[in-house]
Amino acid sequence: MLEIKSLSIKYIDQCLIRKLDAQIAPGEILTLMGASGSGKSTVLHWIIGALDPVFHAEGELILNANRIDQSPTELRRIGILFQDDLLFAHLSVGQNLAFALANDIKGRALRRQSIETHLTQIGLTGFYDRDPASLSGGQRARISVLRALLAKPQALLLDEPFAKLDAVLREQFRAFVFERVKQLAIPTLLVTHDMADIPAQGRVLKIEDFQYA
Repeated sequence: MLEIKSLSIKYIDQCLIRKLDAQIAPGEILTLMGASGSGKSTVLHWIIGALDPVFHAEGELILNANRIDQSPTELRRIGILFQDDLLFAHLSVGQNLAFALANDIKGRALRRQSIETHLTQIGLTGFYDRDPASLSGGQRARISVLRALLAKPQALLLDEPFAKLDAVLREQFRAFVFERVKQLAIPTLLVTHDMADIPAQGRVLKIEDFQYA
């Protein structure tokens, strides 16, 4: 369970977010909607512990009954998926994924085997040594999701990850991500301005409901 309690964010004397409350159950995808520049990404930055110091935030962030809003980013166990896949061009697909693989898997051979198994599970058998530049848009998108999930996050943030995809690929990738989140029971916050991104029967928060007029 990921919980946000009474989050308020100010920029100098301007209140950007006022008393935002949310609870996200394991496997649930909660959507936070709002126009560009409305403060959606600012909320995500606060959640991962990367809020610019020009902002002042008050509120509590609780993950699986542990308060973490004062914890450093690397200890929060929260993954994030952006619009851009951010793959390292000078590394192979497998080497990109190795950065996120849990440290409890020891030894080069075992780590490679684990990554190759995960690649097979997402329909990319034999892609370990592939150059990221040789991948299609859909393949790059799946690799970016796998990298986020290999770190075994206890919660996941989706920062408009479908925005740059064409209509057909966008629908396929959206379904792929939502299915993985539910399978792994990860509480997930999706930020978007597009109604089409909202999961079926999913709950929606509108950011303007937490702002001063």
